Amino acid sequence: MRTARVTAAAVVAIPLALGGLASQSHAQDASPSPSGTFGPGCSALSQKADTSKDKVVEASAAYPQLSQLVSAAVRARLSGTLDGKPHVTVFAPNNQAFQKVTVSQLDSLLSNQGQLKKVLTYHVVDKQIAPNELSKGSFTTLEGSKLTTSGSGTDFKVNGKAKIVCGNIKAANATIYVIDTVLQPPS
Repeated sequence: MRTARVTAAAVVAIPLALGGLASQSHAQDASPSPSGTFGPGCSALSQKADTSKDKVVEASAAYPQLSQLVSAAVRARLSGTLDGKPHVTVFAPNNQAFQKVTVSQLDSLLSNQGQLKKVLTYHVVDKQIAPNELSKGSFTTLEGSKLTTSGSGTDFKVNGKAKIVCGNIKAANATIYVIDTVLQPPS
């Protein structure tokens, strides 16, 4: 049943990934608590259900603003890999992040499964990262390269450019930090 819901979400999301979506508002959210979410984009994330018991791909599918990421993960055949890991952190580009990528770059990426897998696994760290580790973090991704995090309070960036718009979202096997830019692994 879960696989069917994720697949159905992906089937709906693939055309959306190619067609673009309307921009979303960025309302302010409260300060973080040790176990809560934080960031200016949290209130704009429409959540359909509690995702704390769902594996990372299904949890991501519960957020319409992550539909392009879910679609890309299914297309790259990463669902089983990501859901099979016991503790991961996903720096999840939202749909607005995908809109920053040119149509030709996105088409090229989506048509090359190997490159798509490389880019998507660069957004995943094979350990759960707590908010207090983000201020000066350096982490090895599943892709094999390093990414860095910096900032303080509720204002954090990944690789100095991607802003965390909503962080510390819990899934059964993951912590999700929604970012506003698609990261590119080092060449």
